[in-house]
Amino acid sequence: MNGDNTRDDAIGKTSVHASASTSAHASGKAKGRTNCRREDLLLYAVTDRSWLKGQSLREQVEEALKGGVTFVQLREKNLEEEAFLSEAREIKELCAQYHVPFVINDNVAVAVQTDADGVHVGQSDMEALDARRLLGPDKIIGVSVRTVEQALQAEKHGADYLGVGAVFPTDSKADAVEVSREAIQEICRAVSIPVIAIGGIKVSNVAELAGAGICGVAVISAIFAQDDIAAAARTLRERTEEMLRDREGNDD
Repeated sequence: MNGDNTRDDAIGKTSVHASASTSAHASGKAKGRTNCRREDLLLYAVTDRSWLKGQSLREQVEEALKGGVTFVQLREKNLEEEAFLSEAREIKELCAQYHVPFVINDNVAVAVQTDADGVHVGQSDMEALDARRLLGPDKIIGVSVRTVEQALQAEKHGADYLGVGAVFPTDSKADAVEVSREAIQEICRAVSIPVIAIGGIKVSNVAELAGAGICGVAVISAIFAQDDIAAAARTLRERTEEMLRDREGNDD
């Protein structure tokens, strides 16, 4: 297909320029050095078109941005490539207007073609080291982890931040496995890059994460499934900030 050829060409061209310099960067960058700020990870919104209710995804993302989300991940698993590319460019431009980082879930090719700020990959997606070679040294790479071993490997291979979860029961991912509070704390202690929690987080339970060592939370339905997206984001941001202020008093 033409779309596949375009994607392969984009990755191939990027790889030629990036692979020589980024291999060393990924494995030997200064400990704790990242391409995103911890404060940018405070309220991390992951898109989902399950609750569009007559709106466009762009409209919903803008409502979330107005409500105070600090990071946006575009997650599309079933969209045709051309539609995905068009949507990614549109939402990237929107996020730039709000000075909020914008990354693509899983699809490094789309990130390359749209010059997104980076990607987020899971354990079954492209390995962080390979993503770094393709994207270059200055893009953001997030990695989903559940264990200290996965966290250390992701950091070693050039990840800028980690997403740990699911921290609560969730319907957003059928294969999500819950991660204990103790495991979250161990991961946070083991790495020097920022860690965010994901999975089942909402206004009513975010306070339970105080003292876990995280710097923010990633959510889907807690924002996008709500009738008033901006208000939901605003309230969740306030509760998350309160939770983080409480972390020192509750940290072991």
